[in-house]
Amino acid sequence: MAKLTKEKREEVIKTMLKEYKGAKCALDYNSNFSLLVAVVLSAQTTDVAVNKVTPELFKKFPDAFAMANAKQSQIEKYIRTIGLYKNKSKNVLALSKDLVERFNGEVPDDFDSLTSLPGVGRKTANVVLAELFGHQTIAVDTHVFRLANRIGLVAADNVLDTEKQLQKVIPEHNWTKMHHALIWHGRRVCTAKNPNCTECCIKDFCKKNGVEK
Repeated sequence: MAKLTKEKREEVIKTMLKEYKGAKCALDYNSNFSLLVAVVLSAQTTDVAVNKVTPELFKKFPDAFAMANAKQSQIEKYIRTIGLYKNKSKNVLALSKDLVERFNGEVPDDFDSLTSLPGVGRKTANVVLAELFGHQTIAVDTHVFRLANRIGLVAADNVLDTEKQLQKVIPEHNWTKMHHALIWHGRRVCTAKNPNCTECCIKDFCKKNGVEK
């Protein structure tokens, strides 16, 4: 797997941060709890799909205490239009009970506590830490994994190695901003099947566009 030179990686990062200066989390939420649940629900589905179901879900179950007292079938009713809704309903119910029993209903602000919750992996924990608590993180979802390797910022075979390599090549104070920039670029320009290379802001540096070194 080829990776861009240090100079070209720096140009990619600089250009993307400028192009997507206003990039931010696309999930709608009104509390720490609602963001955590929304991120869990967003796995293998779109933020748009999640945003369609969460308003009614959180109107019925606004916090961890209310959700913990729900039945799984009740949660399923609200989110059945998104992928893996049965398993996600199970996890949302279980993590709500955990929040009530272990954290007094509050979303914890450390990585280990977050990933100890049902349905919360590295990506979800990193999104929550960055969005709610201001930590600098790089949450590697499918967009970030695909783009970082396609562009040549990293050369990794898996999500964890991608995260570690990105942390080395991106200045820490820009980790969160670059995470959002990669996601927005993946959704708007560098799509999985038909990337719009002619309109790409980094076409002069990207490995996919013929720049190998």
